[in-house]
Amino acid sequence: MTMLALAASAGAAAAAINEAIKLSAVSKNLLYEQHPLSYKWRLGNIYYTKSGSGKPLLLVHDLDSASCGYEWNLLINSLKEHYTVYTIDLLGCGRSEKPNFTYTNYLYVQLICDFIKSEIGKKTNVIVSGESVSFVTMACSSSPDLFDKLMFISPKSLTDFCRVPGKHGKMYKFILDLPLVGTMLYNIASSKMSLRQMFCTKYFYNPHRVRSVYINKFYEAAHLGECPKAVFSSLKCNYTKCNIVNALKNINNSIYIVAGSGQDDVPALIEEYRAYNPAIEYSVIANTRQLPHMENPAKVLEYIYIFM
Repeated sequence: MTMLALAASAGAAAAAINEAIKLSAVSKNLLYEQHPLSYKWRLGNIYYTKSGSGKPLLLVHDLDSASCGYEWNLLINSLKEHYTVYTIDLLGCGRSEKPNFTYTNYLYVQLICDFIKSEIGKKTNVIVSGESVSFVTMACSSSPDLFDKLMFISPKSLTDFCRVPGKHGKMYKFILDLPLVGTMLYNIASSKMSLRQMFCTKYFYNPHRVRSVYINKFYEAAHLGECPKAVFSSLKCNYTKCNIVNALKNINNSIYIVAGSGQDDVPALIEEYRAYNPAIEYSVIANTRQLPHMENPAKVLEYIYIFM
């Protein structure tokens, strides 16, 4: 009886801590928009923004537990003078719905294609970053009539995209999916301290350029919604991965890669892509890492205007 009472008390305490962290993270409502747009997709409502006029340009953020369309905030005011700019919060991210299921590459491929068909309605230029490069590549390969020029910012290596869920990954996902323990592990991984470390060591080359507002907004994005940990567990256990080599070889669209000089082994990464699609052009931005569009937006804008 004593053991049961202690276990029940520990469970109640863990649940209370998890709920307190969630409420605290979203209390400031930093990602609030006055006139939000919503695409009612079959698996959940998708938050997006639309601004400017001209040829459509879709901005697709990286896939991480704290990712959302805010990633592109420093580019939008300039881009909307020349394009109709769309930013999207992928399902399970940011302000979009976050249903509790396993997220896969094919799910995001379908979302991107359906969004362009339904909300944009014409051939679209796309700029995409990080993990989401695989979704856009596969979507373009399956529905080339929806896409015009593609820009990949800090893409992952093709080898990284080939990973598959292993036995340890499946066990880790099972643990992360547990209501109390999994949520507590997620809260540790997406804490402000963890996000600050990510910005200073992985996202930005110069930690002095990291502003508190970036961390606070990413922190809020990581805790919004019904089940924010669902994308995290699917990503960490490689359910969102897909071999994109054949798709990359078959694409006839113009592709431009922008990478930060601080990324790991950038020359090898670019040559890996060009080995399968020699027409790919590229530029490397000095003193930036995974988010050059946040660390040096002026330089990224320069390459966007040249390429587009």
